[in-house]
Amino acid sequence: MNTQYDVLIIGGGPAGMAAAYLCHKHELSYLVLESGKAAFQGIANTYPEGKLVYASKPKDAPEPFLVEELRPPDKPVTVESYLQYVQHFVQHEKLNIQTDVAFEQIKDERDGLSVITNKGTFRSKKVILAFGSSIPRELTVYGDAKMVAKNVEDPGKYVGIKTLVIGGGNTAADVIISILKAKREANDTHPVYWAHVAGVFDVNKETAQRLGEEILLGGNIRLLPGAIPRIGEVDAEGVDRLIIRISEYEQPDGIDIYHSMSFPMTNVVACIGSQGPMPIFDKINIQMIACTSGVCKIAKEGERLLLLTSEFESTRKGIYVIGGAISPSYMKISEGSIAEERHPNLIYTAINDAYHVVNAIKSKIR
Repeated sequence: MNTQYDVLIIGGGPAGMAAAYLCHKHELSYLVLESGKAAFQGIANTYPEGKLVYASKPKDAPEPFLVEELRPPDKPVTVESYLQYVQHFVQHEKLNIQTDVAFEQIKDERDGLSVITNKGTFRSKKVILAFGSSIPRELTVYGDAKMVAKNVEDPGKYVGIKTLVIGGGNTAADVIISILKAKREANDTHPVYWAHVAGVFDVNKETAQRLGEEILLGGNIRLLPGAIPRIGEVDAEGVDRLIIRISEYEQPDGIDIYHSMSFPMTNVVACIGSQGPMPIFDKINIQMIACTSGVCKIAKEGERLLLLTSEFESTRKGIYVIGGAISPSYMKISEGSIAEERHPNLIYTAINDAYHVVNAIKSKIR
């Protein structure tokens, strides 16, 4: 395509749409490229039905929401309500977004950058990477576990069957709440098994309260602490199954005894977190640095973090990275030094990143 934009924004989540709105306000030409079918598709995919959206921000954050138009309401609303508001906002402001576009590569040009996608090549002066970190982790088990769901779009699918949810955090709890509700409304007494590799489940107060209410209303839940997915297999009837080890008994003769359960993979939901788009950063040659002991206090030793300036510009000139893609921390380059910077994965953080980056780009283009 011959059109050259001031800014190409990769990703239509909170960071991407905030950046688009600010470019629109400042009369910068821009285009949002979103891999999903609509703006905020990542949130739509990862938030279970009925989950509340909070206007959360870190306690020590000095700034308010810098794009008030995209701030979630102070009184929490369901994700469906928030997404409906966002869609109306995008339409009302006539924000320039192209959906169903798969990002592939970025190439340097003499007068800017070219973004290569499955829908063609787009040219711009600057690129903002705002594609988040919601790439689901895979179950590391022998056998093909691709049939295992990573989220729940239709809780009714699990009515009438025994269901296994893997993961010990809020996302797993939200999935369980939505399935328990669907089962209760259908008078289904089949249990939902909740497995976690650790001995303790870790959910926040609000989620625990909602889960408790669902259990009090009759939700049938069985906890499996310390359970570990071990292997995938195909049974005699040709059904792909996941075996999860519940307990282990070591014998003096070296022959150990395992207590396990087996579930059809289509009955399993794995909420085991997401991973950042590290392979994408490697592919487009954006530099990262490995954490070492004494340097990183947020990321774990050995984890690779992006190197970014105080304006969120990467080591490739003209390419900026914002939002969940750089959470929970990144390496900030400032006045000749490099230090780890905390970066919570919140709607607040993503929106405010966009504000600062668009201001930085505006000052360089104009």
